[in-house]
Amino acid sequence: MATFVLVHSPLVGPRSWLPVAEQLGARDLRTVVPSLLGALASPAPRYPALAGAVHAALADHPDDDTVILVVHSGAGALVPSIVDGHASPVRAIVFVDATLPYPGRRWLATVPAEMRARLRALADADGVLPRWHEWFPADVVRDLLPDPTTRAAFCAEIPRLPLAYFEETAPVVDAWVDQPCGYLQLSAAYDDAAAEARRRAWPVARHDGHHLSAVTEPAAVAEAILAMANRLQN
Repeated sequence: MATFVLVHSPLVGPRSWLPVAEQLGARDLRTVVPSLLGALASPAPRYPALAGAVHAALADHPDDDTVILVVHSGAGALVPSIVDGHASPVRAIVFVDATLPYPGRRWLATVPAEMRARLRALADADGVLPRWHEWFPADVVRDLLPDPTTRAAFCAEIPRLPLAYFEETAPVVDAWVDQPCGYLQLSAAYDDAAAEARRRAWPVARHDGHHLSAVTEPAAVAEAILAMANRLQN
Protein backbone atom coordinates (compact mmCIF):
# COMPACT_ATOMS: atom_id res chain seq x y z
CA MET A 1 0.00 0.00 0.00
CA ALA A 2 1.24 3.50 -0.78
CA THR A 3 1.12 6.42 1.63
CA PHE A 4 0.41 9.89 0.30
CA VAL A 5 2.79 12.31 2.01
CA LEU A 6 1.51 15.86 1.56
CA VAL A 7 4.25 18.39 2.28
CA HIS A 8 3.31 22.03 2.72
CA SER A 9 5.39 25.02 1.72
CA PRO A 10 7.66 26.36 4.47
CA LEU A 11 5.99 29.73 3.88
CA VAL A 12 2.60 28.51 5.13
CA GLY A 13 1.38 25.70 7.37
CA PRO A 14 -0.10 22.19 7.18
CA ARG A 15 -3.66 23.55 6.89
CA SER A 16 -2.84 24.11 3.23
CA TRP A 17 -3.07 20.30 2.80
CA LEU A 18 -5.51 19.13 5.48
CA PRO A 19 -8.69 19.39 3.34
CA VAL A 20 -7.07 17.27 0.60
CA ALA A 21 -5.84 14.78 3.21
CA GLU A 22 -9.45 14.43 4.41
CA GLN A 23 -10.58 13.77 0.85
CA LEU A 24 -7.94 11.08 0.34
CA GLY A 25 -8.70 9.55 3.73
CA ALA A 26 -12.37 9.31 2.76
CA ARG A 27 -11.19 7.08 -0.10
CA ASP A 28 -9.44 4.80 2.42
CA LEU A 29 -6.04 6.03 1.30
CA ARG A 30 -3.29 6.39 3.85
CA THR A 31 -2.12 10.01 4.18
CA VAL A 32 0.45 11.88 6.24
CA VAL A 33 0.66 15.68 6.51
CA PRO A 34 3.98 16.52 8.20
CA SER A 35 4.30 19.89 9.90
CA LEU A 36 7.43 21.86 9.06
CA LEU A 37 6.66 24.61 11.55
CA GLY A 38 8.93 23.39 14.33
CA ALA A 39 11.86 22.70 12.01
CA LEU A 40 11.76 26.24 10.67
CA ALA A 41 13.21 27.43 13.98
CA SER A 42 16.30 25.28 13.42
CA PRO A 43 19.62 26.94 12.70
CA ALA A 44 21.12 26.61 9.24
CA PRO A 45 21.31 24.45 7.26
CA ARG A 46 17.52 24.32 7.22
CA TYR A 47 16.90 22.07 4.22
CA PRO A 48 18.03 18.93 6.09
CA ALA A 49 16.05 20.02 9.15
CA LEU A 50 12.88 20.45 7.12
CA ALA A 51 13.39 17.10 5.42
CA GLY A 52 13.98 15.61 8.85
CA ALA A 53 10.54 16.80 9.95
CA VAL A 54 9.04 14.82 7.08
CA HIS A 55 11.08 11.75 7.99
CA ALA A 56 10.00 12.04 11.63
CA ALA A 57 6.35 12.14 10.58
CA LEU A 58 6.95 8.85 8.78
CA ALA A 59 8.70 7.17 11.71
CA ASP A 60 5.87 4.63 12.09
CA HIS A 61 5.59 4.09 8.36
CA PRO A 62 6.02 0.38 7.43
CA ASP A 63 9.47 -0.21 5.93
CA ASP A 64 8.03 -2.30 3.11
CA ASP A 65 5.46 0.33 2.17
CA THR A 66 5.97 2.93 -0.53
CA VAL A 67 5.49 6.68 -0.58
CA ILE A 68 3.82 9.00 -3.04
CA LEU A 69 5.36 12.37 -2.26
CA VAL A 70 3.12 15.37 -2.99
CA VAL A 71 4.66 18.82 -2.58
CA HIS A 72 3.11 22.26 -2.86
CA SER A 73 4.72 25.58 -3.69
CA GLY A 74 8.05 26.09 -1.88
CA ALA A 75 8.11 22.48 -0.69
CA GLY A 76 9.27 21.51 -4.16
CA ALA A 77 12.77 22.67 -3.23
CA LEU A 78 12.83 20.13 -0.38
CA VAL A 79 12.26 17.08 -2.57
CA PRO A 80 15.95 16.09 -3.01
CA SER A 81 16.59 16.17 0.74
CA ILE A 82 13.36 14.33 1.55
CA VAL A 83 14.00 11.53 -0.93
CA ASP A 84 17.66 11.25 0.02
CA GLY A 85 16.95 10.58 3.69
CA HIS A 86 13.84 8.41 3.48
CA ALA A 87 14.28 4.67 3.94
CA SER A 88 11.12 3.47 2.16
CA PRO A 89 10.82 3.55 -1.63
CA VAL A 90 9.33 6.68 -3.18
CA ARG A 91 6.96 5.44 -5.84
CA ALA A 92 6.15 8.82 -7.38
CA ILE A 93 6.55 12.56 -6.82
CA VAL A 94 3.74 14.99 -7.63
CA PHE A 95 4.63 18.68 -7.75
CA VAL A 96 1.49 20.78 -7.17
CA ASP A 97 1.93 24.42 -8.24
CA ALA A 98 5.42 23.93 -6.88
CA THR A 99 8.90 25.28 -7.33
CA LEU A 100 11.18 22.71 -8.94
CA PRO A 101 14.37 21.77 -7.07
CA TYR A 102 17.38 24.03 -7.57
CA PRO A 103 20.35 22.07 -6.10
CA GLY A 104 23.42 24.19 -5.48
CA ARG A 105 21.51 27.47 -5.83
CA ARG A 106 19.79 29.92 -3.51
CA TRP A 107 16.06 30.56 -3.79
CA LEU A 108 16.75 34.26 -4.16
CA ALA A 109 18.84 33.48 -7.24
CA THR A 110 15.84 31.83 -8.91
CA VAL A 111 13.50 34.85 -8.75
CA PRO A 112 13.51 38.19 -10.57
CA ALA A 113 15.66 40.99 -9.21
CA GLU A 114 12.61 43.01 -8.15
CA MET A 115 11.43 40.14 -5.93
CA ARG A 116 14.85 39.88 -4.30
CA ALA A 117 14.85 43.60 -3.62
CA ARG A 118 11.31 43.51 -2.26
CA LEU A 119 12.00 40.71 0.21
CA ARG A 120 15.16 42.35 1.45
CA ALA A 121 13.20 45.56 1.99
CA LEU A 122 10.49 43.68 3.90
CA ALA A 123 12.92 42.09 6.38
CA ASP A 124 13.12 43.77 9.79
CA ALA A 125 16.27 44.76 11.64
CA ASP A 126 16.78 41.14 12.73
CA GLY A 127 16.50 39.85 9.17
CA VAL A 128 13.05 38.31 9.73
CA LEU A 129 10.30 38.63 7.12
CA PRO A 130 6.63 39.31 7.75
CA ARG A 131 4.32 36.32 7.43
CA TRP A 132 3.71 35.25 3.82
CA HIS A 133 0.19 36.67 3.54
CA GLU A 134 1.52 40.05 4.69
CA TRP A 135 3.83 40.27 1.66
CA PHE A 136 0.80 41.25 -0.44
CA PRO A 137 -2.18 43.61 -0.22
CA ALA A 138 -4.91 42.18 2.02
CA ASP A 139 -7.28 41.58 -0.88
CA VAL A 140 -4.91 39.09 -2.52
CA VAL A 141 -5.32 36.40 0.15
CA ARG A 142 -8.94 37.43 0.75
CA ASP A 143 -9.72 36.67 -2.89
CA LEU A 144 -7.98 33.28 -2.65
CA LEU A 145 -9.68 32.36 0.63
CA PRO A 146 -12.98 34.24 0.70
CA ASP A 147 -14.42 32.41 3.72
CA PRO A 148 -13.28 34.46 6.76
CA THR A 149 -13.12 31.50 9.14
CA THR A 150 -11.00 29.45 6.72
CA ARG A 151 -8.78 32.43 5.99
CA ALA A 152 -8.24 33.25 9.67
CA ALA A 153 -7.29 29.65 10.53
CA PHE A 154 -4.98 29.41 7.52
CA CYS A 155 -3.20 32.70 8.28
CA ALA A 156 -2.90 32.01 12.01
CA GLU A 157 -0.34 29.25 11.50
CA ILE A 158 1.80 31.02 8.89
CA PRO A 159 5.31 31.42 10.31
CA ARG A 160 7.72 34.31 10.07
CA LEU A 161 10.82 33.19 8.21
CA PRO A 162 14.33 34.59 8.29
CA LEU A 163 15.54 36.08 5.04
CA ALA A 164 18.56 33.80 5.53
CA TYR A 165 16.39 30.81 4.60
CA PHE A 166 15.98 32.20 1.11
CA GLU A 167 19.69 32.94 0.90
CA GLU A 168 20.71 29.40 1.88
CA THR A 169 22.18 27.19 -0.84
CA ALA A 170 20.09 24.11 -1.50
CA PRO A 171 21.96 20.81 -1.06
CA VAL A 172 23.23 19.07 -4.17
CA VAL A 173 21.45 15.72 -3.96
CA ASP A 174 20.60 13.53 -6.94
CA ALA A 175 18.65 10.75 -5.23
CA TRP A 176 15.33 12.05 -6.54
CA VAL A 177 16.13 12.49 -10.21
CA ASP A 178 15.33 8.92 -11.26
CA GLN A 179 11.93 8.89 -9.53
CA PRO A 180 8.74 9.19 -11.62
CA CYS A 181 7.72 12.85 -11.41
CA GLY A 182 4.61 14.71 -12.55
CA TYR A 183 3.40 18.29 -12.37
CA LEU A 184 -0.07 19.53 -11.45
CA GLN A 185 -0.45 23.21 -12.21
CA LEU A 186 -3.09 25.22 -10.38
CA SER A 187 -2.28 28.81 -11.33
CA ALA A 188 -0.67 30.90 -14.05
CA ALA A 189 2.07 31.92 -11.62
CA TYR A 190 3.64 28.50 -12.21
CA ASP A 191 3.63 28.56 -16.01
CA ASP A 192 7.44 28.47 -16.10
CA ALA A 193 7.69 25.52 -13.72
CA ALA A 194 5.09 23.58 -15.71
CA ALA A 195 6.95 24.37 -18.93
CA GLU A 196 10.18 23.08 -17.40
CA ALA A 197 8.37 19.91 -16.31
CA ARG A 198 7.27 19.39 -19.92
CA ARG A 199 10.82 19.96 -21.10
CA ARG A 200 11.87 17.15 -18.77
CA ALA A 201 9.19 14.95 -20.36
CA TRP A 202 7.17 14.72 -17.15
CA PRO A 203 3.42 14.36 -17.42
CA VAL A 204 1.76 17.73 -16.76
CA ALA A 205 -1.88 18.39 -15.89
CA ARG A 206 -3.74 21.63 -15.26
CA HIS A 207 -6.53 22.29 -12.80
CA ASP A 208 -7.99 25.70 -13.57
CA GLY A 209 -7.98 27.06 -10.05
CA HIS A 210 -5.61 29.14 -7.97
CA HIS A 211 -2.52 28.62 -5.82
CA LEU A 212 -4.53 27.67 -2.72
CA SER A 213 -7.13 25.50 -4.48
CA ALA A 214 -6.16 22.63 -2.18
CA VAL A 215 -7.92 24.61 0.58
CA THR A 216 -10.98 25.79 -1.36
CA GLU A 217 -11.45 22.92 -3.84
CA PRO A 218 -10.00 19.90 -2.03
CA ALA A 219 -12.14 17.28 -3.79
CA ALA A 220 -11.07 18.45 -7.26
CA VAL A 221 -7.42 18.74 -6.25
CA ALA A 222 -7.47 15.31 -4.61
CA GLU A 223 -8.89 13.80 -7.80
CA ALA A 224 -6.21 15.52 -9.88
CA ILE A 225 -3.46 14.25 -7.58
CA LEU A 226 -4.82 10.70 -7.76
CA ALA A 227 -5.02 10.89 -11.54
CA MET A 228 -1.41 12.06 -11.75
CA ALA A 229 -0.21 9.44 -9.28
CA ASN A 230 -1.90 6.74 -11.35
CA ARG A 231 -0.23 8.02 -14.53
CA LEU A 232 3.17 7.92 -12.83
CA GLN A 233 2.70 4.35 -11.59
CA ASN A 234 1.44 2.85 -14.88
